[in-house]
Amino acid sequence: MESTGPTILGIDVLWVATLLSAVAAFSVMLAVYAATTVRDPMAKRVKALNERREQLKAGITASTSKRRAKLVQRNESADRIRSFLSSLKVLQESQVKAAQIKLAQAGIRSKEWAPAVIFGRLILPILIGGPVTYLVYGTETFADWSPMKQYGLVAVSFIFSYKAPDIWLKNKITKRSHAIRKGLPDALDLLVICAEAGLTVDAAFGRVSRELGKAYPELGEEFSLAAIELGFLTDRRMAFENLANRIDLDAVRGVVTTMIQTEKYGTPLASALRVLSAEFRNERMMRAEEKAARLPAIMTIPLICFILPVLFIVILGPAACSINDSFINR
Repeated sequence: MESTGPTILGIDVLWVATLLSAVAAFSVMLAVYAATTVRDPMAKRVKALNERREQLKAGITASTSKRRAKLVQRNESADRIRSFLSSLKVLQESQVKAAQIKLAQAGIRSKEWAPAVIFGRLILPILIGGPVTYLVYGTETFADWSPMKQYGLVAVSFIFSYKAPDIWLKNKITKRSHAIRKGLPDALDLLVICAEAGLTVDAAFGRVSRELGKAYPELGEEFSLAAIELGFLTDRRMAFENLANRIDLDAVRGVVTTMIQTEKYGTPLASALRVLSAEFRNERMMRAEEKAARLPAIMTIPLICFILPVLFIVILGPAACSINDSFINR
C-alpha cells in the first residue's frame, strides 16, 4: 500500500517521524528507569572488604590448615578449573601470579579465578575458532572469498578468541585506573589534613575511604583495603606494596614510595603528600587541556557525517518539495 503522506527523496516523512518518536519515548523510559533504580555503589564493595578482613584474619591467626579452611571459603568452580588445567600440564605458577595481579587491578578480589583466565585462553579458540573454521572450509558460506581472505578470517578468529580474556581484563583495568586517577588529588589533600590533625596512617586511610567512598567508590575501596591491611599485617611495607600492585598507576606507586620512605626514615608526611597532590592536580589539568585541544579534530568526522546532512535537509528540503510540487502540477 502506497503512502499518501509527504515524502523526501522517496522516504515517508510521517513514518520516519513515528520511528523517531518511538526511539525518543524508549530513551525517556530508559532514563527514568536508570534514575529510579540507583543502587549504593559501596554496599557490594563493603561486603568484599569484610570478606578480605576475614581472609587476613585466617592467614594471621589460624594455626592449623583446618581452621583456615573454615574461615576462607573455596570456590568449587575455580577448583575444578584448576584441577582440569593441572591435569593437562598447562598451569604455570608465573601465569597464575600474572593473572592474579590483573584480576586485582581490575577490581576482582577473588584470586581463585586466576585459572579461569588461563582456561578462557584455552577454551575460547575452540568455541569460536572451531565454528569459524568449519564455516569457512566446511561449508559454502565463504566460497566466493579468496584463499587469503579465508585464511585471514580464520586466523583473526583464533587470535581474537585467545586474546579475548586479556582484552576484557585490560578494559576493566583501564576504566578502573581512570576512575582512581580522577580522585587521587582529592584523596591526597584529605590525607594531608588527616596527617596534620595527628591521625595515624591507617586511621587516615580509613577516614579518607569513608569521605570519598561515594564520590570515588573504586578509590575508597582501595584505601579501605589498605587501612585493613595496615591494621592486620605485621609488615606495614607489605600493605603499601599491595596497594601499588592492585592499582595500575604510576601516581599511586609514587605515593606508595613516599609512604614507605616516611615509615622508614621518619620524614614529614604532610609536606611530601602536599607536593604530590599539587603535581597530580597539574597533571590532571594538562590532560584536560590536551582533550580540549583534540576536540576540534575529533568533531570533524561527526560534523561531516551527521550534522551537515541534517542541516542540508532542513535548509534545502522545503525548496526541493516546492520544486517537486511545481513540476508535478505542470
